[in-house]
Amino acid sequence: MSLELFIAKRIHFSKDGEKQKVSPPAIRIAIAGISIGLAVMILSVAIVIGFKKEVRAKVIGFGSHIQISNFDSNTTFETQPIAVSDSLFDVLNSEQGVTRIERFATKPGVLKTDSAFMAVVLKGVGSEYDWSFFQQNMVEGEIPALSDSATSNDIVISKFIADKMDLKVGDSFLTYFVQDNIRARKFRITGLYQTNFTDYDKLFLIGDIRHVQRLNGWQPDQVSGMEVLVDDYDNVDEISDNLYFKLLQGKDKYGASYYTQSIKQLNPQIFSWLDLLDMNVWVILILMSLVAAFTMISGLLIIILERTNMIGVLKALGYGNVGIRKVFLYISLFLVGKGLIWGNVIGIGLCFLQKYFHIVKLDPETYYIASVPIELNFFYVVLLNLATILISFLVLIGPSYVISQIHPARSIRFE
Repeated sequence: MSLELFIAKRIHFSKDGEKQKVSPPAIRIAIAGISIGLAVMILSVAIVIGFKKEVRAKVIGFGSHIQISNFDSNTTFETQPIAVSDSLFDVLNSEQGVTRIERFATKPGVLKTDSAFMAVVLKGVGSEYDWSFFQQNMVEGEIPALSDSATSNDIVISKFIADKMDLKVGDSFLTYFVQDNIRARKFRITGLYQTNFTDYDKLFLIGDIRHVQRLNGWQPDQVSGMEVLVDDYDNVDEISDNLYFKLLQGKDKYGASYYTQSIKQLNPQIFSWLDLLDMNVWVILILMSLVAAFTMISGLLIIILERTNMIGVLKALGYGNVGIRKVFLYISLFLVGKGLIWGNVIGIGLCFLQKYFHIVKLDPETYYIASVPIELNFFYVVLLNLATILISFLVLIGPSYVISQIHPARSIRFE
């Protein structure tokens, strides 16, 4: 053990290991500054990561990671078809990272009951569709069983639509589709989902793709598009670009051109909003770092001034400024360590409480989520701890130079 560390321990701890009562208010404030700052930073990062993950999952649940559609389609749900073929599947499956490929078709219509009507979009899916997203958000009933052999009239709708139209599981209703002639389809509700993503909850009915194909007069191999799911969201842009160039010159057997878009391109306003949240996190991190640094600097200066007499004695014995500075930096690191322990306990503890008990609620109409989401990433927790230690050490180097201004002759008499 170095002499500086030994002296620092003797100052910070009594012989029996109990903490000396040295400047208790300053020390407590310094430790509290570190603890509160780290706890707030852990909470901020966990909340923003959780919020982005939850909202992103809802958007992807309704639209997948990547969509392949007709180049001539507009931004409405009344789409132009593309033909599904083995060659198209081969191109999509050949791209590394692609995990699932699903057909879909959309058709806007009007849901009507005896007492009300509402504009909706019928999203038709095939038997290969992954229902896991809607299964997780199902509040009543069950997922419809779709097959390749027969058209199913079973459908799932959102709880939002069911409440507005006074419908429940097991009810049947008519939906009208405006074309050259108005055509109607009768559906039976098998389940109600609730994602709290109101923009989509108030819009989509999920049912058999054959209904849309017949309403539009399409062939059995024609669909609005293909939904592509990938194994890692971080690779969405790269995979989307690769598929875009692979399919750029391709055409289906009816002469339609393929157009590839990522979920970010399909919903730019949502993902731009999510990206802005990162700026909020950086502002919070900087503010909390400044608060912690200020309290640590204040604490160190108070401890140095209180130990002026001891510093003079050490200098009179021939001990240099560098060695004495190390002593007080060690003391500061003890305080930082204690602050980190409490900060982690408070921050991680609050994260677990919110994650499993949903104490803080949100308005789903505004935030798309019923409670504050938490995604605790321990890599970021470790990174925040290391950054706090580094910043604390760097900001304390400057104040420790005060020691060089203390003169032995005057400080030994200092009380």
